[in-house]
Amino acid sequence: MAHRVELVFDFVSPNAYLIWWPLREMLNRYEAGLDVLPVFLAGMHKLTGNAPPMIRDKDVKGKNEYAMLEMQRFIAKHGLTRYRLHPQFPFNSILLQRMLYAADQDGRGVQFAEVLLRPIWEEGLDISSPEAIGAAVSAAGFDAADLFARAQSDAVKQGLAANTDKAVARGAFGIPTMWVDGTEMFFGKERLGQIEELLAKG
Repeated sequence: MAHRVELVFDFVSPNAYLIWWPLREMLNRYEAGLDVLPVFLAGMHKLTGNAPPMIRDKDVKGKNEYAMLEMQRFIAKHGLTRYRLHPQFPFNSILLQRMLYAADQDGRGVQFAEVLLRPIWEEGLDISSPEAIGAAVSAAGFDAADLFARAQSDAVKQGLAANTDKAVARGAFGIPTMWVDGTEMFFGKERLGQIEELLAKG
């Protein structure tokens, strides 16, 4: 039976971008599947008492500087040299996340996430512009008008909130959190090696 990995996902997280292609490449090598779990990271932080590292660790001498060093090492190792911190960061991702949730309900969550990661984290896509977002998803074959409309529905709003609650109940507190085969939890892009060890066991 092929392994599956769930990835807790919010477009606002730089780590969601940074882990995406190394994770996908590894899963392809082991013929393992990927599922995205759309959540609202700001809601997750509120539920868990967590905060973005640059805020949480701002008074810890040297910690954010070291985190940036580790990020640069990860970028260099995986050739993610087109990464740029988004000019609107930290942006409000609620619309994007609701659209992702709607796409995931159609069985296309992974595809939708991949469509927008490069425009956001390499090209600085204007998150405040529905037109820019719509153009990007339409160019990839998604019905932007349908996703925008569904993002305003109570079903999608409640579904995203429920996803966030469930992820926290399972132990998630940030991104990237991953579960292998629904049970083994890993946090952080630095855990790819541990996940690979598990997948290699067959």
